[in-house]
Amino acid sequence: MQPIVFQPIYKTRVWGGRELESRYQRELPDSKLPFGESWEVVDRDDDQSMVIGGKWHGSSLHTLWNEHREEIFGMPMSEPSRFPILIKILDARDDLSIQVHPPQALASAMGGEPKTEMWYIADCSPQAQLYAGIKRGVSRSEFEQAIENGSVGDCVHAIQTRSHDSIFIPSGRLHAIGAGFLIFEIQQNSDTTYRVFDWNRMGLDGKPRELHVPESLASIDFSDVEPSLNPATENLLADCEFFRVERVDVSAGETIQKPLGVSFCLIAVVEGSLTTKCGLHFPPGTTLLVPRDCEAIIAAQDARILMITLPQN
Repeated sequence: MQPIVFQPIYKTRVWGGRELESRYQRELPDSKLPFGESWEVVDRDDDQSMVIGGKWHGSSLHTLWNEHREEIFGMPMSEPSRFPILIKILDARDDLSIQVHPPQALASAMGGEPKTEMWYIADCSPQAQLYAGIKRGVSRSEFEQAIENGSVGDCVHAIQTRSHDSIFIPSGRLHAIGAGFLIFEIQQNSDTTYRVFDWNRMGLDGKPRELHVPESLASIDFSDVEPSLNPATENLLADCEFFRVERVDVSAGETIQKPLGVSFCLIAVVEGSLTTKCGLHFPPGTTLLVPRDCEAIIAAQDARILMITLPQN
């Protein structure tokens, strides 16, 4: 089988831009609107990845996962019925809201889903910073006061970053992406986000965006103080119960190998490009599903990729 590629799903965001167009030569759905997210791999009721090209052209990821799991993924049929990983590329030209995803123990009671994720910084402006965790010395009561007076940004830990840094964001960790980032996000298949603060700005419709203060306060881990980035020198970026992400550098002409014991994987091309012997070409910004029995994937030029797999039992 050939590698499988899906049609991206683009999302307008008040904090987005046009970097997906200029960096990856994407044809965005509108010539003027700011697009903050490209959903590369998703299996949800309202958003469904559709295959482009090859044997499975026009099939949904949901169909592949539920009707061809053994053939493509090399796995027996079992729960879950939804493909468990969601992959996005984020273009943040402005600060995202300060937010939190509910932890497993609370999510269902609040009508949401838990969401653990990680960010890989493909590029960032020189002064860009991420926000993660509570700033040292800030108490819950002080945080609640900051919500009232609009100064929540002063209570969140700000982290200076460089390209190729990464950070793990478990459910319950307060976080926000600052302005000037291009980020690959790998996460649980979830879309529950509670905004606690949005920098006192208006949405694209000219109105304040909805906040979820009670849900946020219930979800935030106030003991999560000043977490750190993964150093840019580390190759294992995340290894949790939901996904494993490795950064792999491959030289031109080198064949990419799936990790031992893994039947399928996902590859996000951060830099460089990949090819196959039959002539398929995958430029930077492409996300591939590599099936169980797949033809060789080769680096067409020096490349940096993210290798994404499900955790091994």
